[in-house]
Amino acid sequence: QVQLVESGGGLVQPGGSLRLSCAASGIIFSIYDMGWYRQAPGKQRELVAGITVGGNTNYTDSVKGRFTISRDNAKNTMYLRMNSLKPEDTAVYYCNAHRRILNYWGQGTQVTVSS
Repeated sequence: QVQLVESGGGLVQPGGSLRLSCAASGIIFSIYDMGWYRQAPGKQRELVAGITVGGNTNYTDSVKGRFTISRDNAKNTMYLRMNSLKPEDTAVYYCNAHRRILNYWGQGTQVTVSS
């Protein structure tokens, strides 16, 4: 059974930082491309950052320079370091694993940026 479990969300003030984690089980983590998505109320889910099997990364423009995606294949875990958080970063953040036609999602973790 495939499980992707996000953690690390919470309430943070503007300008603050959080680190999200996504722990994977039931898959060979190292052969999956991984990504962080987010969905704010009333908006579509969007890709925030992705990291390939080979370690190549990509980011949506609004988070470039503030967020860093990484993975630790030995721990079957992906991370998202979020710095200089803004109120517009408030959303549910989802972990995604994909390989060819296989596509898996976590249950999401809430990130709220507010003073």
